[in-house]
Amino acid sequence: MTDIADEVVEHRPLIVAGSGIAGLSAAIYAGRSNNEPLVFEGDEPGGQLTLTTEVDNYPGFPEGISGPELVQNMKEQAERFGAEIKNGIIESVEADERPFTVRLKNGDVYTADAIISASGASARTLGIPGEDELMGYGLSTCATCDGAFFRDEKILVVGGGDAAMEEANFLTKFASTVYLVHRREEFRAEDYWIDRVMEKVDEGEIEIMRNTEVTELHGSQEEGVDHVTLVSHPEGHPTDKLDDPDTEEFDFDVGAVFYAIGHTPNAGYLEGTGVELDDDGYLKTQGGTGGNQTATDVPGIFGAGDVVDYHYQQAATAGGMGVKAALDADDYLEDLEREQKAEAGSEVAAVESDD
Repeated sequence: MTDIADEVVEHRPLIVAGSGIAGLSAAIYAGRSNNEPLVFEGDEPGGQLTLTTEVDNYPGFPEGISGPELVQNMKEQAERFGAEIKNGIIESVEADERPFTVRLKNGDVYTADAIISASGASARTLGIPGEDELMGYGLSTCATCDGAFFRDEKILVVGGGDAAMEEANFLTKFASTVYLVHRREEFRAEDYWIDRVMEKVDEGEIEIMRNTEVTELHGSQEEGVDHVTLVSHPEGHPTDKLDDPDTEEFDFDVGAVFYAIGHTPNAGYLEGTGVELDDDGYLKTQGGTGGNQTATDVPGIFGAGDVVDYHYQQAATAGGMGVKAALDADDYLEDLEREQKAEAGSEVAAVESDD
């Protein structure tokens, strides 16, 4: 059997999983605390913000800033304070012994005294033509991030749950009309949100397109979304019934499309560690108003950003959580160092006593 020590590339006091706003904020603070953070970028380097062409709501940039530029600035700031950022995807974490063992998909193995999980959540998409080309160019997964860019446009929202209702309601602040497209007749949202949307329907600000799905997005990165192709069927789920004569396909002019069909937290690598997840796969952290708010139920593993926060999911809130996680990790590492020194002192005393 191979000794784990023979596999280890390097040991670090702190490893940060994820290079989005939460991970980079944690890296900045951890670097300033001399914790030598090693940041693994993950399979979406920079996180969801890299899909946003303009960020107008991140504090400190009165003229706005592009998502990729903000991420790059934060990377440079983290590196200035001693953080190291590496391309790599964490496959698993072994937490049954200390230090933690972190295995990457490329086979590399690292150890760490503490881990900050800031690996984010990936917005679900439809996988339809035009999606990859237009993401960030008229197609978005965040109304509060990008809604203001589409004033007086026709905006189409895809989804039927609470998130879709909330996004559609919010976008009425900017759109000439919001079109809510749902593949079924009935919505999954709470009555509260359905009632809010229906009020907007009565006021002519929202139109609902039931039993309808988007099958293609049309436009360009230069001009944005021009129109979409929709299919509808009286019994719902029209993409499952494309050969049915009752299925209707048609083009529909809109200036922007927002997906609100949920997120998938990127937390699979923590399976088997004992870190508790909620029913949707988000990390559970201690919370509260005192210190250690970002701690999971595994000492030494902390959570920050969208992998924890399914509600706000904003760059600024993710950054704040990253800061908290770095401070909590620093407290943990200081306590660990004191314990190790005390144990070493006890061992020395025991040896001297035997002599």
